[in-house]
Amino acid sequence: MANSFEINGTLKVLEDLQTFASGFTKREFVIEVPDGKYPQMIKFETVRDRIDQLNTLSVGDELKVTFDIRGNEYKGRYYVNLNAWKIESSGGGAGAGGSSQGSAPSDPPPSSFDSSFDNETEISEDDIPF
Repeated sequence: MANSFEINGTLKVLEDLQTFASGFTKREFVIEVPDGKYPQMIKFETVRDRIDQLNTLSVGDELKVTFDIRGNEYKGRYYVNLNAWKIESSGGGAGAGGSSQGSAPSDPPPSSFDSSFDNETEISEDDIPF
């Protein structure tokens, strides 16, 4: 998928690094996006070398996240991930993602998506909150 998207929000959750038996690494984070009376909590993931962009961030930071949408099927179930590949601090100047003049929004997202699905990430029906 060649489309990329941008969204601004406040960092609410910054999860620990996850490393799987296959060597695949990812780190998840959640930003809060204002949406009228009910703000939305949006979960993203970063993979491999993009994880380093999160190292200098703290909960409460204002961010601009550039991401693409990734989906896959595993054993008849479908999964969607928001794959963040550029993370910038919105508060005056560059954050962990580099300067806003760095890569333009038309830059292609990295080919870091691992289409193999680890058994360790399988979600049971009890884990789904809705």
